[in-house]
Amino acid sequence: MNSQKKIIFPLFIIFLFLSASLSLSKTILGKWGIDYNVLLVANALFFLVSLGVFFMQKKALNHNNPNVFIRIVMAGMLIKMGVCVFAVIIYRLVAGNSVNKVSVFVAMFLYLLYLAVEVRVIMKLNRQKNA
Repeated sequence: MNSQKKIIFPLFIIFLFLSASLSLSKTILGKWGIDYNVLLVANALFFLVSLGVFFMQKKALNHNNPNVFIRIVMAGMLIKMGVCVFAVIIYRLVAGNSVNKVSVFVAMFLYLLYLAVEVRVIMKLNRQKNA
C-alpha cells in the first residue's frame, strides 16, 4: 500500500465500519426512533468533508511557515461546522415538521468520531514530519 493510501486508510475504515453498522442495525435504529437515512447521509457527508479538509491540512503541514498549518486547521474546523449547519438547515427545509432530532444528535456523534480519527492521523503525520 503506498503512503497516500496508507494515510487516508483510517478515514475509509471508519466510513465503511459506520456504513456497515448502520445497515446492519437498521431495524434497531427504527425501534429507537432514529432515522437510518439521515445517519447514512450524514456518514457520507462527514466522510467527504473530512477527506477534503484532511488533504488541505496535509498540504499545509509541508509548508515552511507553521502558521499556515494552524490557519488551515482553523479553516477546516470552520468548513466542517458550516457544512454541518448547512446540512441541518437543508434537512429541516426538506423534512418540514417531521425532523428527527435524535437522528441529528446521533449524526453529531458521527461528526465527533470523524474528527477524532482525522486529528489522530494529522498528529501522526506531524510527528513523522518532525522526526
